[in-house]
Amino acid sequence: MLQTSIGRLRAIGMIEGVSFLVLLGIAMPLKYFAGQPLAVRYVGWIHGVLFVLFCWALLDAKLEHRWSVKKALGPFLAALLPFGPFAIDHRLKAEDGGD
Repeated sequence: MLQTSIGRLRAIGMIEGVSFLVLLGIAMPLKYFAGQPLAVRYVGWIHGVLFVLFCWALLDAKLEHRWSVKKALGPFLAALLPFGPFAIDHRLKAEDGGD
């Protein structure tokens, strides 16, 4: 999976997607209901780094496969939504040859 640019995009997308769900489902409730803002600080920072890595991997895949801006916009927008990276993964998998 990690040998191709799309495979790397998929892998980072899965990790970034999990970090987003942890941020929304665990860290945010800890901040607002348990008074522990450090959870958001650390999980948010990790998620931010992963999101930047995702954008970098997306740019790499776009350039390597000569995707149009419109085609690259799909995975980018999916990364902004909870469960989005998981929903778009099947399309990326097919694009990568069904790895």
